[in-house]
Amino acid sequence: MFNKKTIEDINVRNKKVLVRVDYNVPLDNELNIIDDTRIKLSLPTINYLIENNAKIILMSHLGRPKGEIENRFRLDPAAKKLSQLTGKEVKKFDRIFSQEIKEYIDNEMDYGEIVMLENLRFDPREKANDIEFSKSLASLADIYVDDAFGAAHRAHASVAGVTKYLPAVAGFLMKKEIEVLTSLLESPQRPFLTILGGSKVSDKIKVIRNLLGKVDSLILGGGMTYTFLKAQGYEIGKSICEDTQIDFAKEMFTLAKKNNVNLILPVDIVVAKEFDGDAEKKLVSVQSMPVDWMGMDIGDKSIELFKKEISRARTIFWNGPVGVFEWTNFTNGTKSIANAIAESQAVTVAGGGDTLAALKKYNLSSKFSHVSSGGGAAMELLEGKELPGVVSLLIK
Repeated sequence: MFNKKTIEDINVRNKKVLVRVDYNVPLDNELNIIDDTRIKLSLPTINYLIENNAKIILMSHLGRPKGEIENRFRLDPAAKKLSQLTGKEVKKFDRIFSQEIKEYIDNEMDYGEIVMLENLRFDPREKANDIEFSKSLASLADIYVDDAFGAAHRAHASVAGVTKYLPAVAGFLMKKEIEVLTSLLESPQRPFLTILGGSKVSDKIKVIRNLLGKVDSLILGGGMTYTFLKAQGYEIGKSICEDTQIDFAKEMFTLAKKNNVNLILPVDIVVAKEFDGDAEKKLVSVQSMPVDWMGMDIGDKSIELFKKEISRARTIFWNGPVGVFEWTNFTNGTKSIANAIAESQAVTVAGGGDTLAALKKYNLSSKFSHVSSGGGAAMELLEGKELPGVVSLLIK
């Protein structure tokens, strides 16, 4: 149950509303937006504010500028795209805050209009959660709405700092994300299956540990597989491995057995001579990995094993590809798993940047029950952490 106040629990009509959105969208070399999903996800909140005749002041980050202005990270492309999507001109400022911006919002801006501040991370005080910077942002509005789930795990000025100086509520996207992900932990339909991929065990230690107390089955794939296989005594050749996490892997086998969780690893691997999309490849069992080859994808028997588990599940959470899906030679595992999840009768939730990229590549996003907009935030929530961007909102 989401116990925080939302945009519908507060009077926004004819108010100045400061909205934290997540417009950290990918751009090409000509600064055209490659994927506008995150902008589209903010539309329900923005349209609600338009309908309620609010002055809408948007703020976001983009990329990783190091606390200074970088033209390639300006938010002009996002403002242009939002104008197209809403049919309303979005006035974009070239600064984050100034007295002139404040006076424009107070005296010249019409109700129902939208303005956008410059990239928050052009100012180092954003990431530092600086008090004065937070006060400046808050001075622009009457109400704060957080609709940037992708930044909810950051204790930054625009996420946590401003909530000390304005009534703070969740937008529609934030509410949906928290409700869906929290339900995975608290009330999943069973059997509950989680599939974790990606390259590093260390990135997912806390998630694995927490989920082994929640799930019925846990499938591990991708680069992290080889640390677990090595922990079982298998030869892994030149495959990626975190030797410092082998003891953790052994501990997880013990914890899974204790909690009666079915911990599933690949039984065969597509291996390559080198890390290259066109490298020579072959299929081997996990018992016969060549010492001078490396694992790149799961094999046919593993795919069938995983698909059988997927068909049994009633709730599925997927984070991380199970192979180097970017290369055609090693995309079969991830594509097969993605299709199996999409075709299942389960409640299906996906999260993480690489996972979303895979779903987009295979055109499957619409076939999932929920695709999370925030990989880092989603994983921290599933670790059992409290998110600064959620904790700081008003309680119902």
